[in-house]
Amino acid sequence: MKSPGRHCRVSRRSFLHAASAGAGGLVLGAAALPASGYADVKSSAATASDLPQGPAPQALSTGHFPSRLHAFVWRNWSLVPAQRMAAVVGARKEDVLRIGRAMGLGGPPQITPDQQARSYLTVIRRNWHLLNYDQLIALLGWTAERLEYTLREDDFLFVKLGNLKPRCEPLRYRTPDERELRWEREASRILSADLSFHATEREDPLFGFVAQLSSKPDAPVVAAASKGLRFCYSYFALYGDPLLDDHTSPYPDAYLARLAQAGVNGVWLPAVLYKLAPFSWDARRSDQYPTRLRNLQRLVARARRYGIRVFLYLNEPRAMPLKFFESRPQLKGAVEGDYAALCTSQPGVQRYIVESVAGICRAAPDLGGFFSITASENLTNCWSHGGGAGCSRCGARPPAEVVAEVSRLFWEGIQQAGASAQLIAWDWGWNDAWAGDAIRHLPAGVALMSVSEWQLPIERGGVKGEVGEYSISAIGPGPRAQRHWKLAQERGLKTIAKIQAGNTWELSAVPAIPAVENVARHAENLRQTGVSGFMLGWTLGGYPSSNLEVVSEVLACGSADEAMRRVAKRRFGTVLAPAVVTSWRQFSQAFREFPFHIGVLYSGPQQLGPANLLWGEPTNYSATMTGFPYDDLDAWRAAYPAEVFIGQLDKVASGFNSALVQLRTAASLAKDAPLPQRRALEAECRVAEAAAIHFRSVANQARFVLARRGVAAAKNPAEAAPHLVALERVLNDEIALARGLFQIQRSDSRIGFEASNQYFYVPLDLAEKILNCRDLLTRWLPRLYHHAERG
Repeated sequence: MKSPGRHCRVSRRSFLHAASAGAGGLVLGAAALPASGYADVKSSAATASDLPQGPAPQALSTGHFPSRLHAFVWRNWSLVPAQRMAAVVGARKEDVLRIGRAMGLGGPPQITPDQQARSYLTVIRRNWHLLNYDQLIALLGWTAERLEYTLREDDFLFVKLGNLKPRCEPLRYRTPDERELRWEREASRILSADLSFHATEREDPLFGFVAQLSSKPDAPVVAAASKGLRFCYSYFALYGDPLLDDHTSPYPDAYLARLAQAGVNGVWLPAVLYKLAPFSWDARRSDQYPTRLRNLQRLVARARRYGIRVFLYLNEPRAMPLKFFESRPQLKGAVEGDYAALCTSQPGVQRYIVESVAGICRAAPDLGGFFSITASENLTNCWSHGGGAGCSRCGARPPAEVVAEVSRLFWEGIQQAGASAQLIAWDWGWNDAWAGDAIRHLPAGVALMSVSEWQLPIERGGVKGEVGEYSISAIGPGPRAQRHWKLAQERGLKTIAKIQAGNTWELSAVPAIPAVENVARHAENLRQTGVSGFMLGWTLGGYPSSNLEVVSEVLACGSADEAMRRVAKRRFGTVLAPAVVTSWRQFSQAFREFPFHIGVLYSGPQQLGPANLLWGEPTNYSATMTGFPYDDLDAWRAAYPAEVFIGQLDKVASGFNSALVQLRTAASLAKDAPLPQRRALEAECRVAEAAAIHFRSVANQARFVLARRGVAAAKNPAEAAPHLVALERVLNDEIALARGLFQIQRSDSRIGFEASNQYFYVPLDLAEKILNCRDLLTRWLPRLYHHAERG
């Protein structure tokens, strides 16, 4: 396998930004790119050569397939129609179908337009090392402009892909030779024997949960009503322009009803001011803004029927390309790369912000409000990335004054419209040196939101650290949030706690991490701080789970123990509830062993679990942020020694498995429980088992890399022997884990999915892992044994 050199490392500065981020880890310092609408990417047609390239190393080999063509057909079989695949590689549809069926893939499966629309990120990732840009564009059925926009603006996708595009020679169809035909027959045998696989037979098709959440809930039972805001993001929202088409709303009525049942009374959407209000300096950026406002008003009205308020997320004003300022130099603020801030000390920019917010409030008078990030994420105001000294106006002003002034402008817009909308200023990214001054400068009617667990000290496996954000394994609040809330409360401001109640980047590939007691204890602690509301999660964690529901119950009754009993009884019935609560405690205790570090969260393979491939030789690629973990153990483990990292994950997985055994035993003794409650328990068990598999697989993968290194460093057969045994053990265990997760995902479409990444893996990826491991066991490992024996 060729080694392309060391690539893809996200900078330390980027991770430090993200470590304290409330923005889904989207903050990448100077690498962050301002967002704009798709139509604004270029004024003239773009081509593949205009797309970002980065270092462009050689793509990784697909050695466990007989050819790159076979890998292409396999990886796209369940996501892309065969006709389109054929067109990309210059084949007939029948050629592609023959290969897929010969490999045992059956079908082909029916792939609906909705599934295609919801899986483009998954398609891009799985073809990143297979296709060049021209063929990737053809596979997606897109234009180069659309792919460029997606790479740069869809949750910083190009960063998640490593800030590079691997070199891929054009892939062309050719008739498989006899060796490849033999491999096809063997792959078909493996699928049939190991997995009983039939591509057209799924208990729960990909994205099946969308239809389930969009259907009317069976029972009108709701969580206990409690005062204060509890708002979250859609579990299945598509990034892009959700307000342009109300028919593809991320919040259908039935989903709103289910959220209300779970105690949620607020939802949010990202907003770009120039998409919702006139942008007088460049009117094309505001094209169709009246349509978006009408759809916003409709969403607000629909949500209101379920007692839910709608909030818009503001990260404003958006920076503009340098070319924009050539005819408007008076607007130009701090420069960063090819962009510059719209200077918020400039009167014209101030009027734009105020009037835009006022216009939104007038169009949707029942809007719940706005929340804002005013430091980092995208370059916005001149001090948002700390570079305000580069602006002739803002350089003479303290950062706290400029940052707080942006909130004042938002607030003035609300007041100008005479609206009742709430404004929440999020202190995410505020420097501790001036955060207190910023709080003191906030308008009297603004609420302050802080990440609850920020700066919370922890110790895992003897390694001391502190939490930045995204932790269910640690129970807040931390000192930073408490300090900021106290300053705000002394001014009479309302305070909001941002937590992750459902899931986190500790593991986002399940709808909710079943460590419910940790969530309940966190809510119980926060109830004592005087906070008046909760943000229940960033873009992940919006599934209407027990986790969300228990927060509302704790706020209503004041007791984590009582809240868990109420939620368990309501969801699982009187008979099953005690066993469920016991399991929640056990899952929570086990999860408190998770080796938390922001580097682990962003670089580790826990999102892919056993779907992450193993490599006989080092790939020399660096792990990317929630994208490709590769084999980059040193990034995965962050501050933890490798053996400690492995040991902590083993503790989590073992604890989850022990709790599962007891829960299933209790369930087997409650066969007379009503069918809906038994099904709810089965779903709870699937999620917990999937989580345990993910954690166990990460430990396995770390062992594999260590053992691979051990063999390479061994000076004699005796030194190599234990490492060779470890490699064989890991490969066989990974086959078993992939097989187990394969069956779980085929019966539960929620597994492997997260809104901002779509599917991290699909069942065929887990089947591919089995091929990958079998190839290493039969082709690669015997060579290592032979080499070791020869010394």
